[in-house]
Amino acid sequence: MSTLKIACATVNQTPLDWTGNLDHIKQAIIKAKSLNVEFVCFPELAITGYGSEDLFLSYWYPQKAISQLAHLLPYSEGITVAVGLPVRIQEKVYNCVAVLENQKVLGFVAKQFMAIDGVHYEFRWFTPWEHGKVIQFEFQGNQIPFGDLVLEKNGIKYGFEICEDAWRGDLRPGFRLKDRNVDLIFNPSASHFAMGKSILREQLVNESSKKFAATYFYVNLLGNEAGRMIFDGEILASKHGKLILKNELLSFEDFQVLVFGYDKKKEEYPEIKSLHDKNEEFVKASALALFDYLRKSKSKGFVLSLSGGADSSTIAVLVSEMVRRGVEELGVTLFSQKLGLSFVPSTNNPVKEITGQLLTTAYQASDNSSFVTFQSAKFLAESMGAEFLHWEITDEVKSYTEKIEKAIGRKLSWKEDDIALQNIQARTRSPIIWMLANIKNALLLSTSNRSEGDVGYTTMDGDTSGSISPIAGVDKHFVIQWLRWAETELNYSGLNKVNGLQPTAELRPSENQQTDETDLMPYAVIVEIERLAIRDKRSPLDIFLILKEELNVEKELLKSYIKKFFRLWSQNQWKRERLAPSFHLDEFNVDPKTWYRFPILSGGYAEELKELDEY
Repeated sequence: MSTLKIACATVNQTPLDWTGNLDHIKQAIIKAKSLNVEFVCFPELAITGYGSEDLFLSYWYPQKAISQLAHLLPYSEGITVAVGLPVRIQEKVYNCVAVLENQKVLGFVAKQFMAIDGVHYEFRWFTPWEHGKVIQFEFQGNQIPFGDLVLEKNGIKYGFEICEDAWRGDLRPGFRLKDRNVDLIFNPSASHFAMGKSILREQLVNESSKKFAATYFYVNLLGNEAGRMIFDGEILASKHGKLILKNELLSFEDFQVLVFGYDKKKEEYPEIKSLHDKNEEFVKASALALFDYLRKSKSKGFVLSLSGGADSSTIAVLVSEMVRRGVEELGVTLFSQKLGLSFVPSTNNPVKEITGQLLTTAYQASDNSSFVTFQSAKFLAESMGAEFLHWEITDEVKSYTEKIEKAIGRKLSWKEDDIALQNIQARTRSPIIWMLANIKNALLLSTSNRSEGDVGYTTMDGDTSGSISPIAGVDKHFVIQWLRWAETELNYSGLNKVNGLQPTAELRPSENQQTDETDLMPYAVIVEIERLAIRDKRSPLDIFLILKEELNVEKELLKSYIKKFFRLWSQNQWKRERLAPSFHLDEFNVDPKTWYRFPILSGGYAEELKELDEY
């Protein structure tokens, strides 16, 4: 035989949800069997979920994971199943794919390279396997081949590269699989979502299929598994450097099964052309992440302090899109069931009704708030069906201010106490919005963006308050352009007023004409500095030498921007340590727990900035 009906199955898993995880795998196998599939491949660590963190270090967790295979064996009758899980051998844990067939385990293939960059920390948990090495592993009283394996079905030889294995250039297992004349290479992955990353994956599978003269399959995990990383559930296949299989990413379903009829004798398959749009990727990923975070945390909805500005308006739209896209894909009934809503539509616009149940917004006015931002917030909330509340915090701010004035024996002034007078307004908003979230049994959404995180342009325990910070992984420059895109492309007419405003904290008296960019620097400049400083880890002088050629900014002004960035970055690491959890959405982020670790106390680039001054 030279044909094989193959399925790639992505699953939305959750650490420690043994029953749910296994059920998703079982249901996907049942679906594959109903389509007469002979071989189904699941993602990396599908049994446990990739985001199990230090649970992998325990003795019991990998042992329980492998015990789950016994429950899957009956489902492998008449079909080959490749599924990811951790396996402990004495003191070491290996990231493996188990291959099941006709109620037996044929073998365990172990991952050879660990991901240790960006959001990945695999060397903490797993030991890389030595290429070419095969041992015997006892499972249910039988000795099973374990290690660097090639297997065969229907006269077709196949092997595996597990996620990071494929990104190691000339060291890749794929070269050795080619030497062993495999026809198929499967890449079960747990590859985090980032805008634009799908393009890189397509390039990878296309180049791999050419290099290894094999049909190359890729299957990724799905959903917001454990809080921060999002998996897009991407399924790809390529032959002769041409993309021949691709699914719809970021599904709200528990699993997806994509089927491909492989014929060893067939040289050409129709080529697929895919489209990539970062704005669409951002909203799809954020919508799914919010949906999973809400249901997996067993919360009843979201509460948002809606200021009428860009950041909070972006988050409101993302929640609305969560509802719209979820209802569109799952239907009203299943979407509501997954979120624990008892919902009976009473109008012909169930999306608006559900949004009203799930999203409560509040405009909290101080003496420095303007009527135009109130209108902006109210117009947007009402246009999408969200509940809109509003109140003033003047009395509370006055009470705090008078108490401290009495205690220190002097009046506060904007000239001497600017930061304190700004921050007390932001902090005064926090207790009451938290109170509302508690009343609603809801998640409080924090509104910080990545640019603010860079420079600490945020009030700790004020606008940073929240259970989750949905846009802390993207920069303000992106947010502003995305809102314009969302107004026209997603038909959010309620953004019209928001997009007409200049970003401002509205914490100083109106005569000061406060704007974010006046306080800091142009957001377009912050983006360029942070990419070089944080993503590329360049020195202040390097950044100056690069940007003076790329930006139309006067030399001394550019120096002042760079110095300000690094000074504020160093001073505010303690704030980044305390920000609410955020989604990883871009190629990098500034979350010290997942991407960029930096000392809380440091010399603050003093010598490096002096070097810049002297240049």
